Amino acid sequence: MTYVSTNPADLNDVVARVELAGAPEFAEAARRAKQAQPAWAAVPAPVRGQVVADIGRLVAANAEALARTVTREIGKPLAEARDEVREVVDTCAFFAGEGRRLHGRTVPSEVPGKQLLTFRDPVGVAAVVTAGSSPVAGPSRHVVPALLCGNTAVWKPAEYSAASARALHDLFASAGLPEGVLNLVHAEGSQTYRGLELALERRLVDKVGFTGSSGVGALIGELCGRHLQSPCLELGGKNPMVVAEDADLDLAVRGALSSGFGTGGQRCTSLGTVIVHESVHDEFLRRFAAATEDAVVGDPFGDVLYGPVLDGRFAVDFEKYLGWIRDHHRAHGSTGVGRITETNPRKGFLGDPDGGLFYHPVIVDGVRPDDELFRHETFGPLVGVTTYRALDEAVELANLPGYGLSSAIHTTDPAKVFAFRTGVDAGVVSVNSSTPGAEAHLPFGGNGKSGNGSRQSGAWALDQFTRWQSVDWDYSGSARDARAGAPRLAADPDFRLDA
Repeated sequence: MTYVSTNPADLNDVVARVELAGAPEFAEAARRAKQAQPAWAAVPAPVRGQVVADIGRLVAANAEALARTVTREIGKPLAEARDEVREVVDTCAFFAGEGRRLHGRTVPSEVPGKQLLTFRDPVGVAAVVTAGSSPVAGPSRHVVPALLCGNTAVWKPAEYSAASARALHDLFASAGLPEGVLNLVHAEGSQTYRGLELALERRLVDKVGFTGSSGVGALIGELCGRHLQSPCLELGGKNPMVVAEDADLDLAVRGALSSGFGTGGQRCTSLGTVIVHESVHDEFLRRFAAATEDAVVGDPFGDVLYGPVLDGRFAVDFEKYLGWIRDHHRAHGSTGVGRITETNPRKGFLGDPDGGLFYHPVIVDGVRPDDELFRHETFGPLVGVTTYRALDEAVELANLPGYGLSSAIHTTDPAKVFAFRTGVDAGVVSVNSSTPGAEAHLPFGGNGKSGNGSRQSGAWALDQFTRWQSVDWDYSGSARDARAGAPRLAADPDFRLDA
């Protein structure tokens, strides 16, 4: 079956055609990776780190071409695509150094003539399945540390980001990766799941890394659990932003605009609901709506806040989310609702609205805890707004949807910052900013419906792609009974402290 990847800003522009593999081909790629893994693991870790450094240099040298491929294929504004490519370079720069820091420990033994040591060993083969909203930075967070640690990988990108995936794969391969170390497989969802089943049943995959929706992540987690494996899951988010009564409202508006509508609200860390103190609600909403109305939307190669939705399937989903707007809601921020066309225009639109999949930004005020708009991720340019009276209530509202990826609070009071940080169930907390991801050297990941507590990025990712091995080395020359306890020094049973 051939998949055709088209430019969502210009539906007549075909970016790539790829043949989709079936489950057997996915399992075969895992077999090739399994076969290549021992030799790759035998390469000294500092040398693997040098390969990772070379990948980073190649990506940096081709950054503009890669960013333009990303923009053309998924409609991410070019400035954001350049930032995403920079994240790949930063990830490689960090993990290149980790090749010289895959440290174990020596541990003192309680028995004479014995030495205790620990080592990090690669898990084996990592199967990495990634979303297309972050088509190069997202997979790098899995693939780069996996390779650095001595694993081989099978990578299945989103079909609608096939050209970006191929370009990134070719840059990785050009850095000197041996045959079979990184295997790119294009496949649709059901065949990928069945391929994972086959590979796990045949013991060809030792770790699964998945970036995508919470629903699919639950299925992946269940499948891995049947094989006693713990996957690395980075899932969706309903990321809250609390705006306190003492907040700098202009700063809060900039944070909400960037995190709510940047990339068209199509990031796992996109803002879901603004939780505003009731005393500043009206003024915040007025400023937020005005900034949204003035924002430029359209051609992603221009200077825009956001471009089209990523793919036709997301347009269908976003239409469903718009259907969740109820009578008690008040929509703000745009001259229309729904798809932007010549008959449903947006002021200041850049480009040809009928050529692509462009949607009006929508601020929905008055969302309630029992609303679908409040409880579920709405992947697209839609931000909910609600109010609170006391900070405890704001924290409760932030946690109520059950996601736990990114979050933010705007306040000038340090006490509120630390109360929010302690109470919110989120992997990332931002203060007086947007709802971000994490820099390459910080842990990134979520809790609840946003993930299983695993963390990508930074040194914490090493725990996902290595296993600890303990070595008990008895050099005394006399084999000891494994059940024997440690020798004890004699205590004086008659010793008493003076009164």
